[in-house]
This record gives sequence, structure tokens and C-alpha cells, in this order.
Amino acid sequence: MQYLYPPELRADRWGRKPTFAKKKIMLNIVLFGPPGAGKGTQSVHLVESFGLIHLSTGDIFRSNIKGNTELGQKAQSFMDKGQLVPDDVTIRMLESEVNKHTDAKGFIFDGFPRTTAQAEALDAFLDARKTPVTCMLALEVEEDELKKRLLGRAETSGRPDDANPEVIQKRIDVYNAETAPVAGHYALQGKFTGIDGIGTIEEILDRLKAAIEH
Repeated sequence: MQYLYPPELRADRWGRKPTFAKKKIMLNIVLFGPPGAGKGTQSVHLVESFGLIHLSTGDIFRSNIKGNTELGQKAQSFMDKGQLVPDDVTIRMLESEVNKHTDAKGFIFDGFPRTTAQAEALDAFLDARKTPVTCMLALEVEEDELKKRLLGRAETSGRPDDANPEVIQKRIDVYNAETAPVAGHYALQGKFTGIDGIGTIEEILDRLKAAIEH
């Protein structure tokens, strides 16, 4: 079995595992998967289980724009034109957020990286801090199930992009074309693990935790 944890985090011969707090080793997880895979839901539970900081690029964008920060203004200027926010602006926002949490045990990166270029930028930033990405955990869900989940979520989320089947298909297509290849970036580093994303929240969480702890 391939270990995702470094040797100092594995169980000893008596099955005892050192804690992050004692070892001060940072656990950085890229939680990956298409729209509707359950990344946000599972992030909440992983934060509780491992004491990590959840970083969602969507939340970071909204916070910077609402706070009218310099980076938020730059992001808004591109969004107002219907353009994608450049990678350098996105990564600078993310770096700023990471740097706020000097005592963090680790981070869950949710919604980032979305492209190989972003993955390379994230690696460079974390490697410079000597806290590299530990693993990418990819929630794997069939397309029909994704569509079903997103349409169901629209009833409570209030998000218009969850309610329109054409928009949902476009989001999935963009993921498959632009974001899914990022998995290969971490697979080449031996850091990729696919996780069956079908089942109850508890069942999926158990699979994620098992992948992290072995």
C-alpha cells in the first residue's frame, strides 16, 4: 500500500500514531472532483477530524471583493468583463490567505488548483515554505449522479447555476476539459488517490480518512 503520510506520521509497531500538534507537520490536501462531487460537504468534516483550515477559492474571491482589497479590485475588473481571473491574481489571494494562518496544522484546498499551471504555482509556493502538498484526494462520481445532485441542491442553495441543466452540463464539460488533467500532475508525484464518491456522507468520509491515515 502506498502511504500518503510521511514516515513520521505512520503508526508505529504498536499502532500508535503521533499527532500533528506534537510533530508540527503540516497536512496539505487538495480535495478534487467535479461540480456536485461533495467537496464542500466533506471539507467540513475533514476540518473537524484533522484540525485543518478550509480554503475555498470561491470564498476567498468573495471576501476580497467584499473587502475591496487591491486583489479583489483586480479580480472584479476581470469578472466585470466576463473574463477569467488570471492565475497570478488567484494565487496571490491564496498565498495571502495561507500566510494569515501561521499556526495552522494544514490546509484543505477546495476548488484550487483548476489548471496544471495553477498546480505548478501552488507547488512552488508551498515548496518554498517547506510545506508541500501532501496528497490529492479525488471524489469520483458518475456524470448522471452529478447532475442529479446539482439539480437537487438547487432547491436549497438558491444558486442559478445549479438549476439550469445546460449550465450544469457546461460546468461538467469545462471540468473534464480543463480541470480533470490536474489529477495527472499529482499522479506523477505519487500523491493522487481516487475516492469512491457514492454512498452516505459518513461512508465517503471514512474512505477519505482511511486514505489520509495510511
